[in-house]
Amino acid sequence: MEIKSKFDHFNINVTNLERSITFYEKALGLKEHHRKEASDGSFTLVLKEHPQAYELGENESHLCFRVAGDYDAIRQYHKENGWVCFENTAMGLYFINDPDDYWIEILPAK
Repeated sequence: MEIKSKFDHFNINVTNLERSITFYEKALGLKEHHRKEASDGSFTLVLKEHPQAYELGENESHLCFRVAGDYDAIRQYHKENGWVCFENTAMGLYFINDPDDYWIEILPAK
């Protein structure tokens, strides 16, 4: 059986919606496309604010973005903003972390 699919979404929980939207726009150029509010107010599908930090544990899952343009200049921009949390120069990659400490791998668009 051959299964054909496409990726739909990845959920992350955040403590401050506006701070996270600002981070993802400034760090990665992402913009909010739309949001859905639960009729009872229990959640917002963009993200829902959460009053305390999440315990991320040993979860190794992460987002990964390939960035177009001058990779070194982008890495420097991320460093200047204090977002780089790990670099592996031997593998040619680095990670930034968002306001809730989720790690995001950054690779050049090769």
